[in-house]
Amino acid sequence: MAGHSKWANIKRRKGAQDAVRGKLFTKLIREIMTAAQLGGPDPDANPRLRAAIDKARSNSMPRDNIKRAVDKGSGNLDGANYEEIRFEGYGAGGVAVIVECLSDNRNRTAGDVRHAFSRSNGNLGTTGCVGYMFNRKGLIRVLADGIDEDELMMAALEAGAEDVTLQEDAYEIVTDFPDFEACRAAIVDAGFEPSDAELTFIADTDASVEGKHAKSVLKLVEMLEDLDDVQNVFTNADIDDATLAELG
Repeated sequence: MAGHSKWANIKRRKGAQDAVRGKLFTKLIREIMTAAQLGGPDPDANPRLRAAIDKARSNSMPRDNIKRAVDKGSGNLDGANYEEIRFEGYGAGGVAVIVECLSDNRNRTAGDVRHAFSRSNGNLGTTGCVGYMFNRKGLIRVLADGIDEDELMMAALEAGAEDVTLQEDAYEIVTDFPDFEACRAAIVDAGFEPSDAELTFIADTDASVEGKHAKSVLKLVEMLEDLDDVQNVFTNADIDDATLAELG
């Protein structure tokens, strides 16, 4: 799990940069629209929509923007219909990469993703080529400041969490995919406020990369996350702190 947590920290730092450039809101709106389209506009009956709205709120998205996205997704307002597309491939050093997209133009998205792989010494593969290396999990983060670790751990484990660890400034709670929503609700009911709650992919084993391979992997992830159609990028890359510091 160490490699995953380190990669999650890299993603969070990158996410903050996206917010500055205005890209994060675009991705959040697409996720809200798609969740409302697939599961209905009621977040109490649609866990995916609830998670999307919670993430939007945690990133200070205005309520009017959230409501408009829900209305568009549920058909109450005109809006684009986005298709869920998943790409899989390999980055430099043989690291496995999964790319989740929401797109209104599959050909455009496929071309953009393929270009990012080719420009970063990677190779776009076929569906399933690396997916078997990952497991679908829930990931809930609770900021550590002022938190009673024992109470949080008890609430999480009693609700079916697989693991609770302290990573930098937050506790990370990993759940099995079916237990995600129940665990999130139990943590909230116990008086804790998650800073983030999402479904993710966690690799069975990590691939250690350093030097030029590490630089190429980071370039690939940055290029992919800069694409409006890309929602999430997952990889089993384990980049050590010394390499990260060297690369800035």
